[in-house]
Order: sequence, then structure tokens, then C-alpha cells
Amino acid sequence: MKLSFMEMASPVGQLKLVATETALVAVLWENENPNRVRLAELIENTQHPILLETQKQLNEYFAGQRQVFDLPLDFEGTEFQQKVWQALLTIPFGETRSYKQIAEQIGNVKAVRAVGAANGKNPISIIAPCHRVVGANGKLVGFAGGLENKGILLKIEKLQ
Repeated sequence: MKLSFMEMASPVGQLKLVATETALVAVLWENENPNRVRLAELIENTQHPILLETQKQLNEYFAGQRQVFDLPLDFEGTEFQQKVWQALLTIPFGETRSYKQIAEQIGNVKAVRAVGAANGKNPISIIAPCHRVVGANGKLVGFAGGLENKGILLKIEKLQ
């Protein structure tokens, strides 16, 4: 299966948006670890409707004009990862959760480290707001886009 992609400039650096014919599958960082999210062959397509809509909504988010994304998403991962990523989608704009709270939400209180690992593999950064997950002490910890970018995203949401 071939995937379409386009790149966009943002306040957190160059982002690579990736989609199937019907859904967004990834928002990747400029200095992305190539092993973090495995994808099929990518073909650049700057006219792909889902990628254009993703770019539009991300630009609105960065401008402070959007708090909720409305895009078709297709997460590729294990059942556990899927549960964590679905839980991310429930964290409201302007709020954070701890890894422990996410573990409790998915019904596996002892899975705090596993939640952290799944959070780190979230392929659809920003849209599935893994940046809203913080350490139990409220500190910024672990983020595929880098802690500086996590801070920028939380500032956009007025959490820092």
C-alpha cells in the first residue's frame, strides 16, 4: 500500500503529514526517529484532500483558532497502543493527564510504563494530543518531537 504525504511549516518545525486514501495515519516531526513509526512507501501529494484539510486544521490550531480536530484517523498499532491512543483523543484542549491517569482510564493501573511507551509511538502527533501527557509531578517528560516542542504546544494551549 502506498501512502500520500505532504510537508508543512509550523511553529514546531517542519511536519510531515501522511494519509491513506481515506484517513490521516501520521503527523511526523522534522527530526523524526525513522524507527518510531513504520510506514509503507510514501508518495508526495500536495493536493490530497485529507492532507490539505489536516494542514488547514493544524494552521488554525497554531493560530489559536481551533481546539478540536475533525479528521478521519487510522491508527496502526497493537490493541494496547490503540487503547492508549484513543484515550489521548479524550484529553480536552487546555488540560493534561499523567501517564498513571491514562493507565487508569484504559483499565490497567499497573501499565504506567507501557502507557508511556505507547504514547511515545503515537503516530498522529498533535492531533492525538500526546503532548498533553505529563509526568505525575506535572513535569514535561518524553516527547517524540522534543521537550521544547512539547512546551510550545502546551503554550499554545495556555498550559505553561
